[in-house]
Amino acid sequence: MNADIKEIQRRNTIFDLPFFEKMMPDIALSIMKMCGWQIEGDVPDIPKFVAIGAPHTSNWDFPIAMLTLFAFQLKASWMGKDSLFRGIFRPFFLWLGGIPIDRSKSNNLVRRSIQVFEANDEFILLIPPSGTRSKTASWKTGFYYIALGANVPIVLGYADFRRKACGFGPLFYPTGDMETDLRKIQSFYADITAKYPEKQFR
Repeated sequence: MNADIKEIQRRNTIFDLPFFEKMMPDIALSIMKMCGWQIEGDVPDIPKFVAIGAPHTSNWDFPIAMLTLFAFQLKASWMGKDSLFRGIFRPFFLWLGGIPIDRSKSNNLVRRSIQVFEANDEFILLIPPSGTRSKTASWKTGFYYIALGANVPIVLGYADFRRKACGFGPLFYPTGDMETDLRKIQSFYADITAKYPEKQFR
């Protein structure tokens, strides 16, 4: 996590602006409806959790995720590769709640994320467990250890391109038995289809 913890805590996001806070849910829902998408589920009324976004195989996943956050008025931070935050795009993606990650370095991401949770009364972190749009043999487990270490639940976010439906599924509380917990979490996504199913982890 390249961004300093204090920077993450004080950073303004699009959700802090009164206009966007009031108008963005309706705007987001209208855009989704025009594109043939529907929003499903509910966001739990709890101040802190890790939200995972899966499956992740396409650049289209990002705007869908942002529109979903807007629709639910969910002020969340999210992780992205540091190349997204270069040049003129950096202020924009930071404004959207982005946290740049340098994947080429060991950055104690899990420990630092846990510290952010501990330092804030309210904090939501969105993580794609695949970590990449490419085909993967397994999920990265950072999201799991962050939730476990911070003692917060995991919310199962999704975008189903077959049904054109996106939203949030159930809460999942990690038990420490990662292998069993991951099987249960991944079973939720068994009937959810990615933009590019051939890249989707099953």
